[in-house]
Amino acid sequence: MSSFNKGITKVVVTLKWDPSPIGTAASDLDIVAATYRTGDPYGSPAYLVHFGSRSPDGTITLNRDSKTGQGFGTDEEMTLELDRLSEEYARVVLGVAIQQRDGRKEFGDIQSTLVRILEGHTELLSNDFATLSRATAATVGEFVRDTDGTWELRETVRGFDAEPAEFAQLMGVRQD
Repeated sequence: MSSFNKGITKVVVTLKWDPSPIGTAASDLDIVAATYRTGDPYGSPAYLVHFGSRSPDGTITLNRDSKTGQGFGTDEEMTLELDRLSEEYARVVLGVAIQQRDGRKEFGDIQSTLVRILEGHTELLSNDFATLSRATAATVGEFVRDTDGTWELRETVRGFDAEPAEFAQLMGVRQD
């Protein structure tokens, strides 16, 4: 018997921030999604989606990528079609990493940051990283597939002091 609960089917993750002050290096923040297999939901990610990539099956796509925070509205946007994601996957962790190529930057160094997770017009989660001012990367939420196949969102705000590549390997580690 199938569940009558639809769960979360499709979401959009948006990220915005203000450009760096004139004369300082640009701030480049990136949305990152890490997908984990059913048999190893806290192991290494099966794959990552971030700037310049998408999921192999096209269910997770980065639609907009900014390197400066200059623009109107959101600077980055990622779509996750969870209802199309293979049953091989049980967990998708969402995070934000700050590129560190022009010197160390932390969330506290960047003005007006805001990440939002939306299902249609409904905001499921938002965070401005105010409690993570010393972090260089952060997880914000994870989607977990229930035993009946439906997806639910869990807020998992956690800061990291890590370069983007290191963060990608740490972001899905089990929290105790």
